[in-house]
Amino acid sequence: MVSRSPGRFLQTHRRIYLDTSIFIYFVERHPLYFDVCDEIFQKVEEGRIEAMTSTLTLMEVLVQPYRVKKEEIVLKFYALMTTYPNLKWIELTLGISDLAAKLRAEHSLKTPDAIQIASALSVGATGIVTNDKVFRKTNQIPCLVLDEMVVKA
Repeated sequence: MVSRSPGRFLQTHRRIYLDTSIFIYFVERHPLYFDVCDEIFQKVEEGRIEAMTSTLTLMEVLVQPYRVKKEEIVLKFYALMTTYPNLKWIELTLGISDLAAKLRAEHSLKTPDAIQIASALSVGATGIVTNDKVFRKTNQIPCLVLDEMVVKA
């Protein structure tokens, strides 16, 4: 397995939206995706790119650790997500809810995916980093899909 660098995407998109999976892969040091996620988070930490995510992301990353009663993983997510430099939080607003409903209706998206895309669009993100190709259904914002960055042997 070899990871390609997300460098070109990150040079083009200095204001990126991070989907839930990116945080999970980073915290859990996923063997396929950690290197790519680490490079992204380094650039965010250095202030070379601005990152944002929805408060929905926090809810999504905490479900499994709570389900399996792994409080230490919950604390790792909180430590990362509440103190990381250059990471901005987007709260669910009426406007985002309306746009998410429109995106869901037009593109047959699941509610969480529609909220994530609407959140990204609402704050002017120029790209989304995800591992879910469904985000491309709208064609409204470029997506970096991690599976496309990893060459599996």
